Amino acid sequence: MKKLLGIVVFLLILYGALLFADPGARSAGNHYNLGERIGLNGILTLGAGLLIITGGLDLSLGSVVGLCATTLAVLLVDENWPPLLAMAAVLILGASIGLFNGLLVTRLGLQPFVVTLCGLFMFRSAARWVAGGKPKGLGTQFVEWKQLLAGSFLGLPIPLLILMFLAGIAILFLHFSVYGRYFYALGSNERAARYSGIATDRYRLMAYVLCSTLGAFFSILLLMKYNTATPSTTGEFYELYAIAGAVLGGCSLRGGEGTVPGILIGTSILVILPNLATMWGVPNELNNFVIGGALLLGAILDEVLRSKGAAGRTGPG
Repeated sequence: MKKLLGIVVFLLILYGALLFADPGARSAGNHYNLGERIGLNGILTLGAGLLIITGGLDLSLGSVVGLCATTLAVLLVDENWPPLLAMAAVLILGASIGLFNGLLVTRLGLQPFVVTLCGLFMFRSAARWVAGGKPKGLGTQFVEWKQLLAGSFLGLPIPLLILMFLAGIAILFLHFSVYGRYFYALGSNERAARYSGIATDRYRLMAYVLCSTLGAFFSILLLMKYNTATPSTTGEFYELYAIAGAVLGGCSLRGGEGTVPGILIGTSILVILPNLATMWGVPNELNNFVIGGALLLGAILDEVLRSKGAAGRTGPG
């Protein structure tokens, strides 16, 4: 709870600084853009956060986004698939990738870092092969779907509304169901969870499938928003932003820690930071430096608080 309160305060400070940085930051247009980016990035970060809580990691998530977005564009334009069928196929592709990663980790005992690092290269290469190395766009087609998935409703960005819906489901699952407690138990101590009767392999597989499926869903929204998928760059480094957002939001890379509200707050911080840097006149080339510095500061503070908490528990009584 203290960690969540701390990142809420940090978010409020950033938002306050943004409002006073430039009059344009207070405009409805800027707030709409922020909401849209939080909605899009939050979906990816939510998937990464759920996986991290179980002690897993997916470095291939950005490449999965690139492959799924490229595949969707090819199915819609080149193969003339019906939109619903093409989107369903892309979601199945994402789930299959998650299942593939999860099986390698659970059945063969490979390290998640190694498995997903290999996937990062494999799925990016597959995206280039699917598209023949060329960008794939939707042109002026599928206007209704673009409005439905990337437009607005009651003045709010639809991606943000979708994120709120998915976050509500994730809260019920993670914080109010026995399966969510299994996720935390798996991340805290897998051996103890297994000895207590939890089917650890099954829930780790579930986490990988959820992560990649949300990545595939994100790719659908991304394509509808930006209209084009470039196989060599679409989704590039997105896995790092997703992991960073989850960690900033209180998820521990050791596993067993994190909350859905924290993940949403971490996403918001990562979206507001570059916007604030731009308003302050920081060169675009240094945006990632600002984000990396904030993430490093958060990690240092988290370790300091963790050490103090441990010292307090073991101190003289």
